[in-house]
Amino acid sequence: MEAVKIGLLGIGTVGSGTFRVLERNREEIARRAGRRIEIAWVAARDVAKARAVVGDAIPVVTDAVAAVADPAIDIVVEVIGGTGVAKDAILAAIAHGKHIVTANKALLALHGGEIFAAASARGAMIAFEGAVSGCIPTIKVLREGLAANRIEWIAGIVNGTSNFILSEMRAKGLPFADALSEAQVLGYAEADPTFDVEGIDAAHKLTLLSAIGFGIPVQFDKAYVEGITALTDRDMTYAEKLGYRIKLLGIARRTARGIELRVHPTLIPASRLIASVDGAMNAILVKADAAGVTLYYGAGAGSEPTASAVLADVIDVTRLMRAEPQERVPYLAFQPDALSDVGILPMAEVETSYYLRVRVRDDVGVLADLARTLADAGISIDAMLQQGPGDDRGETDIVILTHPTRERSFDAAMERIVALPAVRPGYSRIRREDLG
Repeated sequence: MEAVKIGLLGIGTVGSGTFRVLERNREEIARRAGRRIEIAWVAARDVAKARAVVGDAIPVVTDAVAAVADPAIDIVVEVIGGTGVAKDAILAAIAHGKHIVTANKALLALHGGEIFAAASARGAMIAFEGAVSGCIPTIKVLREGLAANRIEWIAGIVNGTSNFILSEMRAKGLPFADALSEAQVLGYAEADPTFDVEGIDAAHKLTLLSAIGFGIPVQFDKAYVEGITALTDRDMTYAEKLGYRIKLLGIARRTARGIELRVHPTLIPASRLIASVDGAMNAILVKADAAGVTLYYGAGAGSEPTASAVLADVIDVTRLMRAEPQERVPYLAFQPDALSDVGILPMAEVETSYYLRVRVRDDVGVLADLARTLADAGISIDAMLQQGPGDDRGETDIVILTHPTRERSFDAAMERIVALPAVRPGYSRIRREDLG
């Protein structure tokens, strides 16, 4: 059989890893796919940089959008990133009847509906395992391995940069800024780390996982997103004393009132396996009705880990190229005409428990005032920690863990708490999840 020809869009971190892994494991991949897989050309703006990776034997083109019209190409692999040229090239490739493999979570989270619709109309496959958590086969698990299950919730550490920063804050007692600087020196964080530390990257990934897990359209614009920049080393220490760890989690949960779709720092019991996931690693928990809770762990980013997922998708597409569209696994696990219109639950309606740290004057009756204010809002206290007597200014920290309540009730209580005479400016509140 003739070799399957790939047009590789991008030769940066993931593109170069894809090239190397395919070259190194060419025979093994052919044995699995049933056909040889070859890169016909590479699209890159910097031709000299591309040549340094692929050598002189593979053509290098500079116009990705024009190149995808090449009739010799079977599969377009997009690892450019972003939502500009990448979107134009993918839509052009679909229009020319090409199958697509992409690792572009931002593009699919923002424009997945349009791209999937275009691909469906042309009978093209869209594979995107590399878009979520590098080499961890989470999408395949949700689409295929757990296909007989009703997914109840998904919770994951899906951003290695933020996890590395939080791990360093906890282990070394570093403030956020110092931990971020260390991550940048070691290459875990970009010069502009906004997408990572503000939770945007994690929300892109969670949007895709929620669509696959619950059979809903991709709806990034409805996700609640909160990053880790406001966390302090004091909160890491207090969480440890209470038996918890703080992680940036993406959480998608099915409820009777709608789907929760949220990314934020979260207290989780130190006894949970996912609490021990440190450094730049990723881990995803899935709770399904038949399978129960399962955990998936591995490198969430990086050149060859992500290339592993990209090439696994290329193999899958190669195997299914001659199959009728209706015989292939649907893009979002559910048949396109069977997607649910269940809504995303507003954050104010989400029910969870909370960690609250307030700085107060060490006066008689302060604890009672705090407890009464919470009780008036219908919020009960699960645990409380007071950090000894007041300092030289007569101030101390009080840490409270609450029982579950709706976010709007907690917000209302906080408006009254910050107005109490003994409460000093600045407080920390972190949502808490059991994940059992």
